[in-house]
Amino acid sequence: MLRRLLLPLVLGLVTLALTGCSAPREDQLFVYSARHYDSDTLLFERFTALTGIEVRVLQGSSDELMERLEREGVASPADVLLTVDAGRLWRAEQAGLLEPVDSELLRARIPEHLRHPEGFWFGFSQRLRVIFYNLENFDPATVARYEDLADPALAGRVCIRSSNNIYNQSLLASLISHHGVEETEAWARGLVANLARPPQGGDTDQILGAAAGECELAVANHYYYLRLLESEDPARRAAAARVGIIFPNTEDRGVHVNVGGAGVVRGAPNRENAVRFLEYLASDEAQAVFAGANFEYPVVRGAEMDPAIVAWGDLRLDSVAVSELGRYNPEAVRLADRVGWR
Repeated sequence: MLRRLLLPLVLGLVTLALTGCSAPREDQLFVYSARHYDSDTLLFERFTALTGIEVRVLQGSSDELMERLEREGVASPADVLLTVDAGRLWRAEQAGLLEPVDSELLRARIPEHLRHPEGFWFGFSQRLRVIFYNLENFDPATVARYEDLADPALAGRVCIRSSNNIYNQSLLASLISHHGVEETEAWARGLVANLARPPQGGDTDQILGAAAGECELAVANHYYYLRLLESEDPARRAAAARVGIIFPNTEDRGVHVNVGGAGVVRGAPNRENAVRFLEYLASDEAQAVFAGANFEYPVVRGAEMDPAIVAWGDLRLDSVAVSELGRYNPEAVRLADRVGWR
């Protein structure tokens, strides 16, 4: 479906740089987006085709966009904020940048644990943080849970990126939600003791480290691996073929899940259009594109998924409310600092 939808469309999309904007109009929607996928252009164009509402987009990093929203205040032209990770969505809500949405359609389509309890934001794709292992030198039967990464037997064998990374902060927050601060701190201290190298690079670098034998285990989001498998670079595809995947905790609470999501900006000039756009993102058509562009899981059950994800089967996913990941983010950051996870 995604490839069929990615046919060229005649409708235009205005993408703005991080400077300049124009006055809002009733037939317009202004999106501040931290997503950088070509397929999002299709989403905006399809929404325009269905509604007649022109979508204007300002792209930047999550931090850039949130700082801009704070500076602009009530004068902001923004209607929707698109970003990734519950930690960032929580920060936007805490900063007063979002306002609640009461939509029966969104409540019906999006599972309760994947949206803010008061409607400040909604998850539209799911991303799993999993464990990769070197196929030649590691027995996957010895690790079945995130908790196992702190086992002293794994000293010098684990790759993971910095605790400054929001994905790791959310993983820590999920462990705090399940185990409390004291137990999670002990786990994090054990994890740091097991690192094969100082934290460096992004998620892809952790997988490549495991493939090269620099470590035996690596923690990363699932789609980075699928990107490597689909890479045009034969060396990167070969690296992906040298690692296997462990889906942690499938025998108990389930694999840790985070979201890519969106919310309506506080004081949105075109609030009604913004709500219509969020509701469109929950449609089967939009779900296939929003999630499929990055090999992510849709949030709406029954929406089309990438064949590579389908092949993994019906995994048990952690149903802890992702809003908890945001709520515990400050404690996760402090905890990582206490144990020396840089």
